[in-house]
Order: sequence, then structure tokens, then C-alpha cells
Amino acid sequence: MASEMISHVGIAVADLDTAMARYVMLTGDDAPFIVEVPDQKVKVAIFSGGKVGAGHGGGRIELVAATSDDSPIAKYLAKRGEGLHHICIYVDDIERKLDELRAAGARLIDETPRIGAEGHRIAFVHPAGSHGVLLELEERG
Repeated sequence: MASEMISHVGIAVADLDTAMARYVMLTGDDAPFIVEVPDQKVKVAIFSGGKVGAGHGGGRIELVAATSDDSPIAKYLAKRGEGLHHICIYVDDIERKLDELRAAGARLIDETPRIGAEGHRIAFVHPAGSHGVLLELEERG
């Protein structure tokens, strides 16, 4: 079993540029990884604490902004406002983990993995299936 469990914490933001400026100041990382994920209708900025070569270690911060009014993030922001959106944990075999969760009766958002912002396979577990927290599973690359 790998030592790092947390991939990142996702924070929903209304304005990515404004939020990025604040998190550059907070983290010292002035070059976050920025990518648009069209199928999820979001643009994300991933902060790794300003560590050169960092990006796939644990404990990163992912700012998530909607790129469309019908994005799940836009709906989230309209209902709850900015703030903690999800926690992402690493798994070694995402399909096996989804099977285990399904067998245990956990409610899943994604029945099958999809590709996330950094090109890894991901899947979301509904908050009802993870004790009130939206949980993202990320398969180790």
C-alpha cells in the first residue's frame, strides 16, 4: 500500500483568476498547473506548494471553476457558494474500488472511471456513499 492517501482537496471558486492570485500568495506556487476539462465543463488550477517537479504528490490544492452555466460546479456554486467541494484520494485499482463500494451499497456518481484534469482515471463517490463528503477517487498513474 502506498504511503500517500490524499491526492488533493478541491475548492469550488466563482472566478478562477481571482482565486489563483490568492492561492499563489498562500502557497508560494506561482506556476500552478492549469487545464480545462471540457467534458466536466470546468477549468482547474492545481497548486503543489511551489515545489519544483511536484504535481503528483499528495496534499495539493485544486481550484475548480465552471466554464458553462450548466456545469455541475456552476450549480454547486449557485446552491452553496465557494468553498470546499471534494477530497480526492488515491486508489491503486479504481475499477476494483468501485466494485467494492458498489457491493457495500455506496452510492456512486461515476459507475465507471473517466479521465480527470491530469489525465488519470477518476471516479466520484456521492456524499451519501462517503459520510457526507463528495469523494473523488484517483487511480495512481
